[in-house]
Amino acid sequence: MWDKKKPDTLQAAAPDATGWLGSSLHVKGDITGTEDLLIDGSVEGLIQLDERKLTVGTTAKLTADINARDVVVYGSVKGNVRATGRIEIKKDGSIIGNLTTAQIMIEDGADFKGSIEIDRSAAEEAGKNNSSRAAAAGAGT
Repeated sequence: MWDKKKPDTLQAAAPDATGWLGSSLHVKGDITGTEDLLIDGSVEGLIQLDERKLTVGTTAKLTADINARDVVVYGSVKGNVRATGRIEIKKDGSIIGNLTTAQIMIEDGADFKGSIEIDRSAAEEAGKNNSSRAAAAGAGT
């Protein structure tokens, strides 16, 4: 049982993902965390992964508002998505909702209905925070 390989979507879509919600799991409520997450199941609620990456797998059906650093969508999302980094909607991915992000990529064949707001201030703020953390870490050595 513990020797079971993670699904191909995890290895192909997000090889460094540390959290995984399998395709047979259904969550009704909020998800918060401080690690990358791959969802293959269904979620109704809020997903809050501030400085981490969310990957919506091919079998995922989300009815949720999402806040994360990066969001990659292979499955279906109904809800507003806010990313401080970038949002990617892959070929068979679908989002119905409003997007707020610094960068957007929508592949041919993807479905999207809503509005897009490009907000570079969140990405610039994150960059400043990382620079000051690096400077503080360097000063301590």
